[in-house]
Amino acid sequence: MSDPNPGYVRRLRLWDAALIVIGGIIGGGIFLNPYIVAQRTGSSATLLLMWVGAGVLTLIGALCYAELGARRPQAGGSYVYLREAFGPLAGFLFGWTMLLVIYSGSSAAVATIFASYAAAVFGLPASATLPLTVGALVFVAGINLFGLRLGVQVQNLFTVLKLLAVAVLVACGLFLAGAGGGHVLAPDPARAHVGFMGAALPVLFAYSGFTYLNNLAGEVREPQRTLPRALVLGMLGVISAYALVNVAYLAVLGHAGLAASTTPAAEVMQRVFGPIGARLIALGIAISTLGFCNITLVAGARVLQVMGEDGLFFRSVGRLHPRYRTPNVALLLLSGWAILLAVSGSYGQLLDYATFGDWLACAVGVATLFWYRRHRDDTVSFRVPGYPWLPLLFIATVALVVAQSLHDSPRNTGIGLLIIAAGAPVYFVWRRLFSRDQP
Repeated sequence: MSDPNPGYVRRLRLWDAALIVIGGIIGGGIFLNPYIVAQRTGSSATLLLMWVGAGVLTLIGALCYAELGARRPQAGGSYVYLREAFGPLAGFLFGWTMLLVIYSGSSAAVATIFASYAAAVFGLPASATLPLTVGALVFVAGINLFGLRLGVQVQNLFTVLKLLAVAVLVACGLFLAGAGGGHVLAPDPARAHVGFMGAALPVLFAYSGFTYLNNLAGEVREPQRTLPRALVLGMLGVISAYALVNVAYLAVLGHAGLAASTTPAAEVMQRVFGPIGARLIALGIAISTLGFCNITLVAGARVLQVMGEDGLFFRSVGRLHPRYRTPNVALLLLSGWAILLAVSGSYGQLLDYATFGDWLACAVGVATLFWYRRHRDDTVSFRVPGYPWLPLLFIATVALVVAQSLHDSPRNTGIGLLIIAAGAPVYFVWRRLFSRDQP
C-alpha cells in the first residue's frame, strides 16, 4: 500500500506506539484526582467498578480507532476521519476546538501541575511555578523540532519512568503500608446514598488521550498491523495500572480516607518513607505530567499540519521541515498558544468549559466507522469485533455522560458547546477569504 503522506518518515515501532498510548493517557490525574471519584461514589466496590468500567469503555473506543487507523494510516487522526465522513466543516470544528481549548488547555494545565511538583521536589518558591511551566512547554516543543527519533526516545524514557512510579506506589500501598485488604471493597456509610454518574466525567477525563496515536499514524511502521496492537496493548496496560493504583489507595486510606485526601499518592508514600516518600512521588508525578505534555503537543501539531495542507489553516502550517520531516511551524504555533494560556491563567476556565469536548469528539469519530463501513468497505487488517453493537455502546455511553454534564453543569457545558459552534462562522469566513482547491 502506498504511503498516503510521503512527507513523514515511518519510524514508530510497536513498542514506541504502545508507550505513546500509555503516556498519552497517564498524566497527573491518577495521582491527584481519585478523591473526587471517592466523593461521588458510595463504596470502594463502586469506585473500582467505575475505574474498570471506564477503562473497558475506553478500550472499546480504542478498538474502534484501531480500525479507523488501519483504514486511514496517515497523520491527522480524528480530523481526517471527520473530514472524509462528514465534510470539511466537521474536520475544521475538531481542529478549531483542539487548538483553542482541548490540546492547548490540557498542555497548559498539566504543565502547571508539573511546575508545582517540580518546585516541591527542589524546594523552590511559589514564584518559580510560572517560569517552570513555560520552561516545560518550551522544552517538550524543542526536543521535537529536530526529528521524531529524539522525541520518541525522550517520550519512551518519560513513560517508563512514570510506569516505575506507578509500580512503586502500588507496591507501597499493597505490601508495605496497607492495613490489610479487608476494607478495600467496604461501603462508605457517609456516602451510602450517593449516586455514581457524577463520577463518570472525572474518570473518563483520566482516560482521555487514547486517540493521540492515530494523529501520528503517518509515522508508524506497518500501521495496519502496528496501530491495532499498540492501542490494545497500551489500553490494557493503562486499565491495569489505574485499577492497581486505586486498590493501593483504598488499602491504605479506605474509601472515606481517599475521599478526604486531595493528594492520595503523596499520603501513601509519606506513610511508608516519610517526607522522602512524598518527595519521591512528587518527582514521579512531575515526570508523568511532562511526558503527557510532550505527546499532546506532538499529536496536536500533526492535526494542524494536515489542516494547513488541506487549505483549512495557514499554508505555512502545512509544511514539514525539509530535513527533519517534522511539522515545526504547527508545533510552535500550538506550543505558543499553550504558553499564552498558561501565562494568562485562563486555561483552567477554558478547560472546565470543554473537558467533555474531547470525549464528544471521540464519540463523533467512532460514528465515522458507520460511514466507512457503508461507503468505503475496503479490505482492512483489523475490524472492530461486535460491530455495530460495540461502537453503538460507546457512542450511547458518551452521549449519556454529556447529557449528565449538561444537567449537572449547564453553564460550563453550554459554553463549551458554544466554543465548538463558534468555529462554524470562522470556517465560512476562512473559506471565503482563503479559498483554494480544498476537499
